[in-house]
Amino acid sequence: MMRNLPKLQPADRENKLIALHQRILSCRLCQERGYIATARPIVQGRANDRIFLIGQAPGHLSVARGVPFSGPGGRVLQKWLERAGFPPGYLHEHVYLSSLTHCDPGKNPKGSGDRRPSPQELALCKPFLEAELNLVQPRVVLLVGTMAIEAFLGKARLEDIIGTYQEIEKRLFLPLPHPSGVSRWLNAPEHQHLLAQALEHLARWRNEYGLQGGQAQPGSN
Repeated sequence: MMRNLPKLQPADRENKLIALHQRILSCRLCQERGYIATARPIVQGRANDRIFLIGQAPGHLSVARGVPFSGPGGRVLQKWLERAGFPPGYLHEHVYLSSLTHCDPGKNPKGSGDRRPSPQELALCKPFLEAELNLVQPRVVLLVGTMAIEAFLGKARLEDIIGTYQEIEKRLFLPLPHPSGVSRWLNAPEHQHLLAQALEHLARWRNEYGLQGGQAQPGSN
């Protein structure tokens, strides 16, 4: 899914990212093809962000506010970052926030939670996500939830992959469980232990690769 581009100067990367954001925000492909009623894509991030987070798709709260991960799941993710030693506000101030699709796919018609984007929607949005990764060139990529994990690392049980990481093309891919309250996976103590292992990796990288972007809070490691 990744394609390395020639190294660009910071100003060039920022300008290209601004242009890419404009293309994403103006995209209406899924709406035109009838996959969603209304396309309202959202983007957030900077060209110099060292951590890149990929989720499944924006939820309705995020779309309404125009900010990815602005609902309860975002608050959980911020708390996880703080457990790894990052300061309050780090998620939205220093992490590039993206997802497999940039529009809200809507509610699941068969039950609670959000609808999983279809393969067709994923394929339409894939070039945007690839372009974001290639322009931002992050050191660490957080894969949040089963769909994001499978898109980059293949199918695996959460029990077998949370707490591990893979280095691919000089990027560290760290799987994380979905922070949504709909998921019950984290209710098990052994699963909480696996999450703690994942956050230990992130805490180590924070120091090793200078990912801080601010002062850590005392006792947050």
